[in-house]
This record gives sequence, C-alpha cells and structure tokens, in this order.
Amino acid sequence: MITDRIDSVTKIPPEYLKAAPPAPKSVKIEISPRCNYRCGFCALRNREIQPKWDMDLGLFKRITREMSEAGVKEIGVFYLGESFMGPRLLVDCIAYLKSELAMPYVFLTSNASMAFPEAIEACMKAGLDSLKWSVNAADEEQFEKIMGVSGRLFHRALDNIRAGWELRREHGYDTGLYASSIRYDGAQQAKMEALLGERVIPYVDLHYWLPLYSMGAFAIEREAQLGYRPTAGNQGRIDALREPLPCWSAFTEGHVTADGKLSACCFDATANWTMGDLTKQSFIQAWNAPAFVKLRAAHLKKDVRGTVCENCVAYS
Repeated sequence: MITDRIDSVTKIPPEYLKAAPPAPKSVKIEISPRCNYRCGFCALRNREIQPKWDMDLGLFKRITREMSEAGVKEIGVFYLGESFMGPRLLVDCIAYLKSELAMPYVFLTSNASMAFPEAIEACMKAGLDSLKWSVNAADEEQFEKIMGVSGRLFHRALDNIRAGWELRREHGYDTGLYASSIRYDGAQQAKMEALLGERVIPYVDLHYWLPLYSMGAFAIEREAQLGYRPTAGNQGRIDALREPLPCWSAFTEGHVTADGKLSACCFDATANWTMGDLTKQSFIQAWNAPAFVKLRAAHLKKDVRGTVCENCVAYS
C-alpha cells in the first residue's frame, strides 16, 4: 500500500543513518519544472532559479539507469513541478522506466487539473504503478484563495479524478489510485471531509492526511497572509509523523530538478540545497559528494547551525 511505502522512506533505517549512506531506494525526478497552481504553502511560487526546460529525455535515461544499477527501486516522475504540464515526456519517461529498466515501482503525484483522461490512460498503459492526487481545497472559494488560480480548475481536477477511476475500471489497468489532503481545522476540515466523501474517496483506493507543512521556509510570508501556520518541515503523513532532525529527506530519498541538479531537500525551490550536478557527475558521486556528506553529518548531530538547513521552518 502507498502509505507503507511512504512510511518506509520517512523512517530512516539504521543502515542509512550515516553521513555517506547507500543509494536511496526512492528518487523523485522533476519531469516539468512548471506548475499551473500558485499554492500558498508551496515553495515553487517563490522559485528563484527556474529551470528553463523540461527534463531532457536523454539525461533522464542516463541518470535513471545509474540509479537502477546503484540499487534504486522506486522512481517518482515528479518533484516540484506538475508533470502533466509535459504529458508526452511524462509518458515516455514512464515507458522507459518500466520497459527498459524494469523499475519495480514508478509513482506520480499530481494536482489533477491538467491530467486529462487521454494522458491518464497513456500513463496507465505505459505501466505507472501509482498515481496520487493532491486535493487541498474544500470548495471553489478556498481553492481560489489557497491555490491562487481560477476556480474552474477546481472542478476540472475533480472531474479528472473520476475519469481516472473509470478508465482503470473499464480497461483493467494495474495503476493504484490514491489521494492525499492537508488536514485543516474546525469548519474547514468538515467541509473538506464532505467534499472528499462525495468527489474523491469513491474514486481512489486509499486517501490519507498530511500535516499543514511549509516547504523549506520559503512560503512563510504568504502562509501568514493566508492565515495559517504550518508544522515543522516535512514530517511525513499525519498517522506517521517523524522528528525534524535528522531530516529523512537528506538520507532516504533523492531529488533531481529538471535541469539535472541533485538536491538534499524535498522542497528545494531555491537551489540552496544543490549537492551535485548530474549533467557532470554520476548519481552516486553526487549522492555522496563532500557537501552532502558534511550536511548529513550535521543532521546526525542534530545541530544544523551554519548549514543551509539552519533557517528551515522546521527548526525555527
């Protein structure tokens, strides 16, 4: 189940509690650096160094082959951007992972608004193992306030979620369908539960809750304007929260931007956490580059003062 996989990544195994750990079992790769939402809690809205192009397919093939040879077992075909912004490339990447590398598990998270039915079906045909929808607004009004875009996308996303379920049922594809939502408070949570019960949960295999996290401290000003306060960093899902230090993101999961940079952070919209350049290095060289080893050593000591992680909201 998807929650077991998530929990196995966010809980750092003993063999990974090292400054120079083995290759991670899971890596997320940014297919498209763009997103059609402007979510108040997302670091992408403040992205200072924007990749100019979608992921190059040749680069994708090389680095994922290196990952496979190093022992990576799960590839997420997304990172910060919305992968359905480049649907043809997305499908090609999934097909390569499954048909050429026999990658055991290929997964994707999407906001659903750009996931038109033909693209969903193409991903399923290509062998996508898991498709998770992020649903974080209870109604059109909240959607426009938090996501910062037209409310028509709220309705389109819900229609696409249902379409994915119907396509799988009709054709018998093996793709798991899931959804996650940020847990709010009070009346807003009640609205959220009502929407999910009617428009989302009937069309997924499992839904789970996430804390109201902040993406690496770079959306705090906007979060304050919207009137909510996040939890520390990315502590995983509600039913399996993790301590902020050492941060699992630097030990058990790789993160690659569309321009080939390896990041230590799951929310790195500023390139501050860049540990290597996969256009010039192999994956495993970047994974245990001196800067990355030094950063992990600080995490293991639970003292990140003087590191790039010092100002993360998780420790403020």
